[in-house]
Order: sequence, then structure tokens, then C-alpha cells
Amino acid sequence: MGRVTLYSASSRPRLPPRAPSATPAQPAAPAAVAPAPRWRTALKRHERLLWLVAVVLIAGGAVFLYGRFHAVPRPLTQDDIDSAVLHTLEKTTLPSNAARAYEVIRPSVVRVRQLVKKTEEGEEPKDIERSVGTGVVIVDKGIILTNLHVVAGADRVGVVFEDGTEAEADVIGVQAENDLAVIQARTLPDDLVPATLRSTRDLAPGDEVVAVGFPFGIGPSATAGVISGLGRTYVSADGKRALTNLIQFDAAANPGSSGGPLVTADGEVVGIVTGIMNPTEQRVFIGIGFAVPIENAAMAIGLSPF
Repeated sequence: MGRVTLYSASSRPRLPPRAPSATPAQPAAPAAVAPAPRWRTALKRHERLLWLVAVVLIAGGAVFLYGRFHAVPRPLTQDDIDSAVLHTLEKTTLPSNAARAYEVIRPSVVRVRQLVKKTEEGEEPKDIERSVGTGVVIVDKGIILTNLHVVAGADRVGVVFEDGTEAEADVIGVQAENDLAVIQARTLPDDLVPATLRSTRDLAPGDEVVAVGFPFGIGPSATAGVISGLGRTYVSADGKRALTNLIQFDAAANPGSSGGPLVTADGEVVGIVTGIMNPTEQRVFIGIGFAVPIENAAMAIGLSPF
């Protein structure tokens, strides 16, 4: 008799046997993904707001940096200006008052010459200077003020202008009581600069002055000093001339300076140098010079600018 087949008492059904297959087995299903952290979720939710905040911060930083390095200049104050001027004066050497006055008057100063003809055997006659004085151009037509004693007794008068132009001149007016003469040049430079005349009403002892001329024929030369007094009287060494209402000054003057301008620190003419006081016979400057006030000089040519 055949053996009876026994069966398990387990209730789990048996799986049928897997049929063979040509395809590889499929991978197992992936495990479940863990949820994202809360901060990342919040960042994602407020992304637009955070971008806006970032833009505002960047813009604010740019404005701050621009203001830090491009500050708007404040308005200048008087203290700023005074400080800048003081700094310039400390670092820059400025010309003296005398130098500025000389540069202003120099183009108007002329050499006045008494001329004589001298003939050497076998040569053409030449003009020789018998004496030298100074003059100052006061009208651009070639009208020049000088001293009467500079041109007195001259056969011919010549002038040499600042640019070297030489010309003969004619005496067109005299004022003997003030030792003044007015001469007119026959030939003029292209650019003749007349001097500026200034009233003596506001002059006072101690004011700076400059005398410009050709002392001993050397020049033009500038000497500086101050007004020593006003309303002075001067009698020439030979006793033939007595001049009144003169300006006394201490800027050096010597023979040849006569007829030259006495000017202020601005280069404006206040007088015509006319004489020096010296108790000796040396005829050199010892500290006292005299000038005719420009008002008298102006009247000598019928000019009254004051």
C-alpha cells in the first residue's frame, strides 16, 4: 500500500515556484525620504522678502561708502580764506613795495641829455652828453616833466626812452619859481606809457616813497625811503634859487637824479626831485632831498587833475 503524504499544519500558503525569466530582477523600492529641515522650509517660503532685504542693505552700504569718500565740501569761511592767505605768504616771497613801485614807473622814466656836437679830425660830428638829468613822461604825446636847471643853457636837448629810443626834444614851457621845465620829444616809441599822477593832499611823514633817476648818469636807478616832512623851503647852494612848499624825503638822490619822479609805493608820482641839501661842496647825498609837489608840476603844463 502506498505511503500517505503528510502536510504541514502551518496556515501560511505556499508560494508557487518562480518560473525562470530572461530579465534581471527589479531593484527594491527606495526607502522613504526624510522631510527637509524647518529652517530651509522657512527660507524657501520667505525667499522674495529676503532678497528685498539684501538689496536694501547693499544699496544702503553703497550710499554710506559714497558719502564717506565723496563728502560734499562745506562753504568757505573767512577763517578759511585768512588761513590760505597766511599759508601763501609764509611759502611765497613777494616783491618789496619799492620793487613794485619801480616796475610801475620804469616805462615812464627818461634820460634827459644836454647835447653838444663834437668833431674829431677826419670823422663825422658826434653828439656828446654835456650833462645828464632825468624826466618823466606825463602825457602819451611825448610831454615830459623835468627840472629847469637840467635843460637850462642847452643848445640841444635829447631824451632816451625806456625801450632805448633816442629823440631830440624841445622846451615848450618853464616854471622858474618851481625849477620846472616841460619838454616835448620829437620822436616817440611805439608804446609810450605815461605816469600816473597823485595828489599830495594825503601824504604824511613816514609814508614810503621811491625816487627813480640817473644819478651820476647811472640808471635808471631806484632808491627808497620815506617822506621826512612837508612844506619845506630850499635855497640852492649858489643862493640863486629859493623854492618853497617842497616835499622833504630821505631816498638817496645825487646829481643826475634831478627831474626824476618821486613816487608812492603804488608807483604814482607825487613830486619831481629837484635838489639835495649838503653843507659841503661835495654835492653828494647826506640824507635830505627835496621834490616839487606834483600839483605845481601839473600847473606848469596847464594840467590840473586834482
